[in-house]
Amino acid sequence: MDGDIKQVVKQKYGEIARASGGGCCGSGGGCSPLAGGSFAEGYGNLDGYVPEADLGLGCGLPTEGAFIHAGETVLDLGSGAGNDVFVARALVGAQGRVIGVDMVPEMVQKARANAARLGATNVEFHLGEIEALPLADGEVDVVISNCVLNLVPDKARAFAEMHRVLKPGGRFSVSDIVLTGELPGAVRGTAMLWVGCVAGALQEDEYLATIAGAGFVEVAVLSRRRLDLPDDLLLQALPEAAVREYRAGGAGIWSLSVTGRRAAAAGA
Repeated sequence: MDGDIKQVVKQKYGEIARASGGGCCGSGGGCSPLAGGSFAEGYGNLDGYVPEADLGLGCGLPTEGAFIHAGETVLDLGSGAGNDVFVARALVGAQGRVIGVDMVPEMVQKARANAARLGATNVEFHLGEIEALPLADGEVDVVISNCVLNLVPDKARAFAEMHRVLKPGGRFSVSDIVLTGELPGAVRGTAMLWVGCVAGALQEDEYLATIAGAGFVEVAVLSRRRLDLPDDLLLQALPEAAVREYRAGGAGIWSLSVTGRRAAAAGA
């Protein structure tokens, strides 16, 4: 089953890379990964932003909560065409290093081409899976990720790998999609069409518990933003009364930004 999910993700995101955008749902649909609004404007204000590397796949600004310093080594999980890698590059400076890992060959190729055009010598992109990162133990200072971990079948393993590659005292900042409450079946199906990234999303409390279970400490939610499905879309799947009931209930789809760190070594 996990292999089937990964194959679907590879196929879909490979299509997005070849089409140079189109959001989580690909270039052919009328959907958006950010039904609550776009983050493009926020990115435009960040040093190092490369529009050609922004395929509209994010659901937050993970570098904002990472407090990245000059000279650090940063890892971006699910790095796509390099959007967050290039923003992090501006923060680490010439003495720092930024590593991108993505399991989609077309994305890695696109990111490497973008880096070559920039002449960026302190960034690197690797083909690999988040549950089995091609990095050594304790290799990085900071891990970032943007709307990717919800697509990973084995999230516990993914967070364990994040913990492994961080140095003692190292930190992470991730943006992701989570759920609150039980979405009606028709709403969840509609959401998967409109917000493709929601397909593998966990309940928020389960998501945070998985992070803590990997050994992270000082886990905190920095921001929470509801992604509202348009009424006209919901009305295609639900009667008007059911739409009103859904709106009044506590269930919802959220963009969440979370930080935490690996505990420092004993005696440090």
